[in-house]
Formats: sequence, structure tokens, C-alpha cells
Amino acid sequence: MSLQALYALFNAQPARCLNLLALFLACAGAWLLLATRQREQAVGGSLAMSGDGNAMAAPTDEPTQRLNRFFYQFGFACMAIALLLSWGSSQW
Repeated sequence: MSLQALYALFNAQPARCLNLLALFLACAGAWLLLATRQREQAVGGSLAMSGDGNAMAAPTDEPTQRLNRFFYQFGFACMAIALLLSWGSSQW
């Protein structure tokens, strides 16, 4: 599809294009949040299976915690942008 055809599609239905972008961002943000949570639980589960009695206070290294925090922030930011885009497309 050429760039002119994409631009014509956007001009014909701008609200639909914004909703599609919002849907994409919401799915990407939700997947990132779920994957991060699943990775954290897998680390906690592997520490619990190793026989450590205190699995809730499982120490993870600082770079991993920073990476998880970044993924959570980025996932929530994607969800917030998707919400704003969806709201904005309904006001169009």
C-alpha cells in the first residue's frame, strides 16, 4: 500500500485509525505487563522450589528490579496512551 493510500484511509476514517492504534497499544501494554508479572512469579517459584523457606522476600539483583520497574511503567504508559487515544477518537 502506498503512502498516499494510507493517508487517504486516515482522512476518510480518522476515528477508526485512532481506535486501531489504541487497540494495538493496549494489547502491547497488557502483554508487557502480563509477561513481566509472569517472569517475576517464575523467579519466585524457582526460589520456592529450591528449598528456600522465605520465598516472599526473595532477593533479586538490582538490575532485574530496575528492568521490571521499567517494564511496568512502560506497560502502564502504553495502557494510558491507549485510553487517551480511544477517548480522543470518540470525541473526534
